[in-house]
Amino acid sequence: MTPAPREFSERLLSWFDVHGRHSLPWQQNPTPYRVWVSEVMLQQTQVATVIPYYQRFMQRFASVEALAAAPVDEVMHLWTGLGYYARARNLQACARAVVAQHGGVFPRDLEAMNALPGIGRSTAGAILALAHDERHPILDGNVKRVLARVFGIAGDPGAAAVNATLWATADACTPERRVGAYTQAIMDLGATTCTRSRPACTVCPMNTLCVAARKGRQAEFPGRKPRRTRPAREAILVIAESGAKGARSVLVERRPSPGIWGGLWSPPQFDTEQAALEWCARELGELRPVREALAPIAHAFTHFDLQLRPIRVVCTPGSAVREGDERLWYSLESPPRVGLPQPIRALFERLMSKAGMG
Repeated sequence: MTPAPREFSERLLSWFDVHGRHSLPWQQNPTPYRVWVSEVMLQQTQVATVIPYYQRFMQRFASVEALAAAPVDEVMHLWTGLGYYARARNLQACARAVVAQHGGVFPRDLEAMNALPGIGRSTAGAILALAHDERHPILDGNVKRVLARVFGIAGDPGAAAVNATLWATADACTPERRVGAYTQAIMDLGATTCTRSRPACTVCPMNTLCVAARKGRQAEFPGRKPRRTRPAREAILVIAESGAKGARSVLVERRPSPGIWGGLWSPPQFDTEQAALEWCARELGELRPVREALAPIAHAFTHFDLQLRPIRVVCTPGSAVREGDERLWYSLESPPRVGLPQPIRALFERLMSKAGMG
């Protein structure tokens, strides 16, 4: 028997009043801007990870105007470590659109909100629900999992028919009142109780309603896409160092956007070792190889695995390696406020360690 949407929402709100999260930073003074930043940061990222990033970000960019006017490198710098960096680029593009097109005020219309860069239907609905208590359904990853299990909606949520069923169910369950509380509640239930693995069904308010729990089929919902073999790529990373111990710098370049780590700064990358060495000879001149090798860097992207093999050389900056808009010497002791991919930041920290600086 399929649960009634009204009973679902009533149970959920009763559970939220006692067990939900009520003191998250973005729940305090939930303006559209504050809610929006949190929603973007929370995509593919857990709450505990997001909180310190969110607090630093809001301290620096207290308004949409401040974010719109900020240097892109500072935005990326404060995002370093959160991953999925296209979110940060879209965040600033959206801020600039809000300032240019809406006078710095987020629109109250769902379609206008949805038309902003980087904001989809679910995020637009969440902003309006959480900031204005307006009735709009949402369908993020947590919500899809909860609804698929409770209502027994089988199949890959990425399939059009399954996605349409999930949206219709989300709409049917969204109440007319306390929409903001309901929206936070269903996200909380998915994040804390109806988790992907090892769901806490014994303490879930839906355990007697849930189709998946009643049949012991929690692992089957939501359905998943057929697994494909993940492609693997390899690249050479040139770690060109300059300066004496205590004042060491590494040459970095801005990564092209769009692309891997677009807009962030990283040591030059090449497809082959020969291409890397030819570039070193052409751009850096006379070099001194460093005998101490650096371990390869393995990093998993959404659609493929990447292994970076560092080549470490020492050089003296000359006319051919001047700093510019797309290239700079990154001081390991006094790092500039630019965005680095997390694996590169970890590499630089190793270079600063006793083994790397010895």
